[in-house]
Amino acid sequence: MKRKLYILMMLIISYFIVALPFKVMEIIPGFADIRPVTVFGPVFALFYGLPGCIIFALMNLVMDIVAGDIAWSCIAGLIANFMGPLLFMLYWKRKSKTQPHLKTMRNIGHYCITIFIMAVFEAAIITPSVAIFYPDVDWKLFFNSVVLNTALFPILFGIPLTILMQEELGFKQIPSREQ
Repeated sequence: MKRKLYILMMLIISYFIVALPFKVMEIIPGFADIRPVTVFGPVFALFYGLPGCIIFALMNLVMDIVAGDIAWSCIAGLIANFMGPLLFMLYWKRKSKTQPHLKTMRNIGHYCITIFIMAVFEAAIITPSVAIFYPDVDWKLFFNSVVLNTALFPILFGIPLTILMQEELGFKQIPSREQ
């Protein structure tokens, strides 16, 4: 139990360390900002499974509340930030014919494609709520900012972080069905 609480606290602390400094870099004030913390969505999902997905989604909601960005779209954000990493994890681990590692260019390509699909999926969940409740927000810009944030950071920084955690620090990913 102590180990699980320690892991939970480490996930929360690492989320805040990355999220807080960038909260002021807004693309659309009150709705979209630059979020390098999205790197943790797939990483938390791969290494911590369902609890990692839950922590990622809840911390996103907490950051919205802390920043005063609480809006109806935060509910869609909570759902998207849970479902995106969850579906990424389920697809990568259970449906993919590859092992969950990034040792080959094929797996890195597969990872990138899966991340991009996850990003579009999350944007498709969040954008309609923003468009409905806040019609003055440019939904195309919002959609693109969500896709870019949710794909760019996990690809640019998530791949090296995943490799570092797995190869150098000895973290084990949740095993797939084939293993």
